[in-house]
Amino acid sequence: MLIAGFPAGAWGTNCYLVAPAAGEECVIIDPGHEAAPGVEEALKKHRLKPVAVVLTHGHIDHVASVVPVCGAHDVPAWIHPEDRYMMSDPEKGIGRTIGMPLMGQLTVGEPDDVRELADGTKLELAGLELTVAHAPGHTKGSVTFGLPEAADIPPVLFSGDLLFAGSIGRTDFPGGSMDDMLESLARVVLPLDDATVVLPGHNEYTTIGQERATNPYLRQVAAGLGAQEAPRRGM
Repeated sequence: MLIAGFPAGAWGTNCYLVAPAAGEECVIIDPGHEAAPGVEEALKKHRLKPVAVVLTHGHIDHVASVVPVCGAHDVPAWIHPEDRYMMSDPEKGIGRTIGMPLMGQLTVGEPDDVRELADGTKLELAGLELTVAHAPGHTKGSVTFGLPEAADIPPVLFSGDLLFAGSIGRTDFPGGSMDDMLESLARVVLPLDDATVVLPGHNEYTTIGQERATNPYLRQVAAGLGAQEAPRRGM
């Protein structure tokens, strides 16, 4: 298994390329702001051929390079239907005007081929099996992608902005909900094996075991406490 990741753009959003091995087909996860050059560099370095872009949610920092990346390689983009509108109207997704000096020139809109994700779907792409889990809270259409354990790696969770090392995603954007976030953590995250590696949308990787032991939000959920008791933090 090959997983190549790098932080991109003004928000340092993690973009990942996933393949069975170097020299094979791959899936690109969350090509965000200014991610296209890093994607091309990783494709060349590992001799990869992309077959799809998959998106954990629709915020501009995760989808800003979808149109150029999909267009350059003639591949589809997969997104949950409740976040699809953000691809064409990113400001509506964050409830504020996007600063052009920060963002620079953006290609707003949908690529030619957009396909919609559903909870529980198993995407068979590039010789991989990605399990989709709908995980609202950060946005209504947030999802995670799970990879099963392989010979050379433990299970992997691409958590988007659901779960970070020591924290969780913000819930104060349009469509965000702390109640939904805590329910998603309980349903999607807590049942996972402690050895599962978490590759989040921002910052460093972690494991489910580490987060179960130290993340205040997961501890709240495990204790059966609701949104009223949850600390307020996130990206």
